[in-house]
Amino acid sequence: MRKILNMSRNQHSKGKGKTSGRGNANSKTNTFAKGNAPVKKKAKSTNKPSNSDEIRLNKYIANSGICSRREADENIAIGLVTVNGKVIVEMGYKVKRTDDVRFDGQRIAPEPPVYVLLNKPKGFATTTAEGKGRTVMDLVANATNANIKPIGRLGRNSLGLLLFTNDDTIVQKFTNSKNGVARLFQVELDKNLKFEDLKKIQSGFKIEGKLVAVEEVSYIQNESKNLVGIKIKNTGNTILRTIFDHLNYDIVKIDCVAIGHLTKKDIPRGHWKHLTEQEVNTLKML
Repeated sequence: MRKILNMSRNQHSKGKGKTSGRGNANSKTNTFAKGNAPVKKKAKSTNKPSNSDEIRLNKYIANSGICSRREADENIAIGLVTVNGKVIVEMGYKVKRTDDVRFDGQRIAPEPPVYVLLNKPKGFATTTAEGKGRTVMDLVANATNANIKPIGRLGRNSLGLLLFTNDDTIVQKFTNSKNGVARLFQVELDKNLKFEDLKKIQSGFKIEGKLVAVEEVSYIQNESKNLVGIKIKNTGNTILRTIFDHLNYDIVKIDCVAIGHLTKKDIPRGHWKHLTEQEVNTLKML
């Protein structure tokens, strides 16, 4: 554990990670890793009423990568496609991106799966909601046109790795309460962590009748005792504040330095990268 934590601390590489403002050249949105979130331009009015959130069912299926539009029509006609639990055989039927569309019983997405890893800076809320000031969605706006969302959350003033995807299977893997995916945090406290308190965290303890447990915890090698490495499988980081508040410590800084096998190597703060095929495959096997 000491070796892992020490390595994670030194993974602040100055590689060529992509900036939030320098992504897909075809993107219509300009974003910034620092500063105010960009003001969204109002869409031009049109005399033809339409719902931009709707897409033809055959296109939805084709975009998922399963088959071509023509083949999608054939599969729709023979009743292999359901929308929100109802078999659809109508040609030209339109669906919303939020609908539950299934092909031969398996849920599909209207676009190929995308995986984006962000090294989150301080001052950005982890939310997809509008009206929350600067959010992590501003930072990855140029990463893809796919409808990606963050898995779990980091507090507005927390730092570190945050994974975005449109892959429901991966989302479920992270949110599985029994298995989950471990995340490694470096936590800076306002004072040195007493050894007896470290042992309490290692052993697990109850707060208001609920067991509070972590995967691993240790001091960080060659650092002061107010820096602690702690590994959890929760999708949020509230548990960290719960633990240290209970033990009468104030958290100065929270930094997620690893998600499973994924680290911050070559991703400067405020930058993002697309996961490689190998990284995705390893993530699916966790």
